[in-house]
Amino acid sequence: MKKEGIQDSDGGRAVFLGFSGSKRCRCLLESLIIAFSMYSRLPMPKVDWNEENMRYPICFFPLLGAVIGGLSALCLSLCMLLDLSSSLRAAFLTALPVLVTGGIHLDGLLDTADAVNSWGSPEKRLEILKDSRSGAFAVICCGLYFVLFFGAASVFTLRDMPALTLVFMLSRALSGLTLARFPKAKSSGLLYTFADQGKTKAISCVSVGYLLFCVTGLLMLSPFLALLLIGEAALLTYLYHRTSLRMFGGITGDLAGCFLCVTELTLLITIASLSGL
Repeated sequence: MKKEGIQDSDGGRAVFLGFSGSKRCRCLLESLIIAFSMYSRLPMPKVDWNEENMRYPICFFPLLGAVIGGLSALCLSLCMLLDLSSSLRAAFLTALPVLVTGGIHLDGLLDTADAVNSWGSPEKRLEILKDSRSGAFAVICCGLYFVLFFGAASVFTLRDMPALTLVFMLSRALSGLTLARFPKAKSSGLLYTFADQGKTKAISCVSVGYLLFCVTGLLMLSPFLALLLIGEAALLTYLYHRTSLRMFGGITGDLAGCFLCVTELTLLITIASLSGL
């Protein structure tokens, strides 16, 4: 039995309707796998990192935030079931995102801390971002990050977990949107590869869709909290754009990791501050 088909724009080979849909689904699935393989340490099947599969991984990046939020809720539930102390619960909640992601975004935060505090030229700062060694400012920044995260995590309850999950998604949706829309400091690197090979319009639209979902969810949980978090996220995005252009000439993968960490930490501290009110 013959399949019905249509001719492509070259008028040559036939593209069968049944096969084209299957191929696209496979491409999207492999892009999802690449996104989780790149930005997490979760076990994933092996797929080819070819040009076609590298177009859409950023579209699935916020889903990793949903996974981290779900695992955090599960972790907190188990800690409460075992009647662990608040300090031990906070320690587990602080370590969990780093264990899931492998610290890939935290690495960007620490490299950025060294680069920003070098007071060098944009070219010098970009060189420091590529340096694998950690300086004194990176160590100081790392300590402050974990102290603040631990402090916020120490007051989290199960009631805070939905907002927490939405924040993990929102920060990654903003990362995807800024990757597609903000100028790049370099014409090489993984961030440029995703932006160059990806469909920037598709990434922007999907990221906006995630943002609308997160904003809607936060508004349903608490309008006051939602407006506060949205305002903070908007301000941080503006500062990210302004600072990256002034100090580096555009964004890089390390700066994107720094932006994600700072945004998450700021919004989580806000949630913790209003917890119980």
